[in-house]
Amino acid sequence: METVQILQIEPMQEGQRLDNFLIKRLKGVPRSRVYRLIRRGEVRVNKKRCKPEQRLQNGDKVRIPPYSGSQQSKPARPGSGLEKLLRDSILLQTEAYLVLNKPSGLAVHGGSGIRLGLIEAMRQLDPDWRHLELVHRLDRDTSGCLLVAKNPIYLKKLQSQFKARSVHKKYLALVLGAWPDELQEINAALKKNELSGGERIVRVDPDGKQARSFFRIHRRFSRATLLEVTLDTGRTHQIRVHCQHAGYPIVGDQRYLTSQFRKRDLALSALTTLCLHAWKLGFTDPASGQEVVAEADLDSSFREVMNTLSE
Repeated sequence: METVQILQIEPMQEGQRLDNFLIKRLKGVPRSRVYRLIRRGEVRVNKKRCKPEQRLQNGDKVRIPPYSGSQQSKPARPGSGLEKLLRDSILLQTEAYLVLNKPSGLAVHGGSGIRLGLIEAMRQLDPDWRHLELVHRLDRDTSGCLLVAKNPIYLKKLQSQFKARSVHKKYLALVLGAWPDELQEINAALKKNELSGGERIVRVDPDGKQARSFFRIHRRFSRATLLEVTLDTGRTHQIRVHCQHAGYPIVGDQRYLTSQFRKRDLALSALTTLCLHAWKLGFTDPASGQEVVAEADLDSSFREVMNTLSE
């Protein structure tokens, strides 16, 4: 039976909004239910009524009443193989953040049938990492640089850099066919859509959000082109959809490889390795103020596809 909980805010949790704190704490409870608990005064901070936007301070005592809602089960413990993979993927570590070379095929967080994501696994590897938070996200099948904050204070500072577009991101993408030399920029608005099965897909749509990508040819193969891609915006599936829109979809992108593209190269179109890699990430260290550039080696599956093309 659920009972009243009294939670004391720790220094690393200071500055969080009350609603965000509760949403993370009450896993599986709908947001509408969380806001209703606050609005009705069932949630108290230091025995006083509160508002969703209230910023929590070190030492605050938050009262959480018994509530109804499906709580998610605790994430599974990462096995020894996953633990080694994650520890080996660490590129940089400071008091403020970790930069990981995320493996392809690993979701960054649990949900939608995924019980254990990267962030849930990382929190269990070290007691000092229990407050880790994703600063940004990568698609499950995209590999490369992933920035993780060690506590909410640094999370806010790092996310503000993303919002200000002061973070520099460079990707490597292998696309079908011979990318034109003159095609160096795509500025096409993107809109999210949901298909009947619940699958999320993004399309170029003038009513969508502005999105701009820049392209530079890194290497040519007889049947494909390796591109360096930098982003002015960071929309969902931006590189994948912009490449498809240009007529050169990413190798292994089964979501956006339509039948018209598959006919061009049946062998490459059959590959399931998404050849998209977050290669470099530049940002300002929120603790020291120094500029940082992290670089991640290509995922082994991506490298194998290129080796095949080179033969």
